[in-house]
Amino acid sequence: MSEKSAYARAGVDLQAGHDATKLMSEAVKATYGPHVLSDVGSFGGLYAAGQLQEMRSPVLVASTDGVGTKTMVAARAGRWDSIGQDIVNHCLNDILVQGARPLFFLDYVASARLDSLQIAEVVNGVAAACRSAGIALLGGETAEMPGVYQPGELDLVGTIVGVVEREQIIDGSRIEAGDLILGLPSSGLHTNGFTLARTALHDLDWSEPMAGLDGRTIAEALLAPHRSYLEPLSVWLDSGLEVRGLAHITGGGLVDNPLRILPPNIGCLLHRDAWQIPPIFTLIQQQGNVSNAEMAHVFNLGLGMLAFLPRHDAEEALRLVPEALIVGETRQGAGAVIFDT
Repeated sequence: MSEKSAYARAGVDLQAGHDATKLMSEAVKATYGPHVLSDVGSFGGLYAAGQLQEMRSPVLVASTDGVGTKTMVAARAGRWDSIGQDIVNHCLNDILVQGARPLFFLDYVASARLDSLQIAEVVNGVAAACRSAGIALLGGETAEMPGVYQPGELDLVGTIVGVVEREQIIDGSRIEAGDLILGLPSSGLHTNGFTLARTALHDLDWSEPMAGLDGRTIAEALLAPHRSYLEPLSVWLDSGLEVRGLAHITGGGLVDNPLRILPPNIGCLLHRDAWQIPPIFTLIQQQGNVSNAEMAHVFNLGLGMLAFLPRHDAEEALRLVPEALIVGETRQGAGAVIFDT
């Protein structure tokens, strides 16, 4: 057996990094289209932006985010196939709310010790979500950082860049009192609230199927991938409907996120009985003894995206996207989210 290098003895295994790159390279290349001019391992990703010349006034929209402590759920479950999808779809939804369509994505994966199979599984999930969205995984970074991260822990961050015509930017400024709020269902917690969820559910068996979770285990319910809203929102945005505002329900839950787009003199009322709250949230609330107010402030409670439309467009919006639900309306008054119970 060959002697370890000084760098490996210090905690960084260069060979593991090379192995991870080989394992993920085919999945990454599968996201490339004619606009990608670079290869895996290049110092920088090259993306031909000639298509933007066809637009009247293109505006680039960028977002960076992470999956937070959902990585600790993946570690406890020993599953790394879904969190890569989480980070892509989270970032994708963030730029969709401004009307942007995605162009390319970059990822960052870091750990105390690089496990090539684990890293490749994560990045393969990133690549799968990019392929589904029709965008390139243009580049990224895999970092081994002993002393910064705890052993067994992993961090996952992503950056997305998209584009929108200036005149088609959605910023919520046109929202008026009396507009209807349509909700699109979430697939679960998505990528927020996991510190509270892990604490509340810590002492339960995460591997045993539960009748209250429709036969799923706690691990399966928690690791359900963050849903992409590219398809339904594209249907609405391409149809000519007047989508006045969109709110991605992430950190801050159903309380804070609508406030990010509501004009100062507009509040909104959400009807709790208008949608079904998934059982994983009920379990968290019961086990953690969490109030209704705090649940709404932390979690999406089953609604991952809210759309604000004038009443005359609501019927057509529901016809085009049947899964959407009317969950509330806006009203005159200082910006606030109120729930009727």
